[in-house]
Formats: sequence, structure tokens, C-alpha cells
Amino acid sequence: MTHPVETTQAEPTAAERTEWEAATFRRLIAHLDERTDVQNIDMMNLTGFCRNCLSRWYREAAEERGTPLSDHDARVAVYGMPYAEWKARYQAEATDSQKAEFKEAIKQHG
Repeated sequence: MTHPVETTQAEPTAAERTEWEAATFRRLIAHLDERTDVQNIDMMNLTGFCRNCLSRWYREAAEERGTPLSDHDARVAVYGMPYAEWKARYQAEATDSQKAEFKEAIKQHG
């Protein structure tokens, strides 16, 4: 996705753009690794996506480029460990209010 803006810089090459986007993704993953207190349900309620969505998008991107990737391996790439391990370490049971908010949020983010 490109956004029209005035700039005096030359348009980046496709390779530069890909490198920048990859670096941004790695930074997002590192940030989420540091913020294990942020629950997936809170991310879903606020933004419409969570770590599981990121792992699905990662898997889909690999498959679109001809590389089969399991859900497990995609989740390890995002969570930095198997999902079950991350869930046991960091994921709290969703509260009733989080669940109610999720039911409403999913209608918007569908």
C-alpha cells in the first residue's frame, strides 16, 4: 500500500521497500515479545488483529510465494516459541467483559 505524500527523496526500489517492511515486521514482533502482558483478546478488541492473525498472514505470505508453512511454524515465527508454551506462560483467561467486548468488536472487524 502506498500513500501519496510530497517528498524530495527518490522513490525506494522494490528491494529497499521489502527490506524496510521486513525490518518493520521484525520490530513489531520484538515489541510484542517485550509486551507479553498484552493479551491477544485485547489486541483483537482494539485493533481487529492479534498475534494469531500475524502468524496466519505470515503463513499465507509464505504459501503465496510457493513455500508451504505449517500453522505451528508460523506461530513459532511470531510468538518465538510454540503457541501452547506461550499460552501457558503468558495468556490469562479472558474476563467476561473482554469476551463481551470481543463479540461486539468482531462484528466491526469481521
